[in-house]
Amino acid sequence: MPIVRTTLEAARRKAKRFDWSRFDAATEADIARHIAEDEAEANRDAAKWVRGVRGKVGLSQNQFATRIGVSVATLRNWEQGKRFPRGPARALLRIIDRAPEAAMLGLAR
Repeated sequence: MPIVRTTLEAARRKAKRFDWSRFDAATEADIARHIAEDEAEANRDAAKWVRGVRGKVGLSQNQFATRIGVSVATLRNWEQGKRFPRGPARALLRIIDRAPEAAMLGLAR
């Protein structure tokens, strides 16, 4: 990764564009709201990703859940953003996402 260097003047110009008064005026409630908004956006993105992975292999929720070894309820929770795949399930979904045909060949029917 290349090292990016900037001049002190360029850094000061960039810092001037930042609204420090809004930063200083932020309350704990504002910060909590921003965190909640960021988490909600991450949930939507994760749910969309899981739906997209399943879409790549063209299986129904029941078929896909059976093939990857999770309950349909778990898959629905992932696709609705209520829960997130973790650990081995997330790794398996990444493999399916990157090489759907090869990954599905190795999974039981």
